[in-house]
Amino acid sequence: MNYSLGSREGAIIVAVTGRVDESSWVAFGIGLGEAIEKARETGVDCVVIDLAGLEYMSSRGLRVLTMAKRQAEAAGLTITLAAPNEVMREILAISRYDKLFTISETVEAAR
Repeated sequence: MNYSLGSREGAIIVAVTGRVDESSWVAFGIGLGEAIEKARETGVDCVVIDLAGLEYMSSRGLRVLTMAKRQAEAAGLTITLAAPNEVMREILAISRYDKLFTISETVEAAR
């Protein structure tokens, strides 16, 4: 798993690639924490997680998403998931995370 941080007007973008599983969930959590902190520091109100390059996410990765959502909400921020592929759409649907998070078709449309 790799991630990179970027920004656009009103949002911090976290682009995640590879797999978030038992060997990478900690790094994923660190990346989301960095994004939330950067959003707070720069005064934007949204963190967008770009899932286009993500192949798989285990239950540990989903737990990291839950914790990041709580952290973001406590800071007055929102988290939007963007551009999930078919595998990630299925994982989000099965886990019902598609009900917990706003999911956008593209990063550009995310808010």
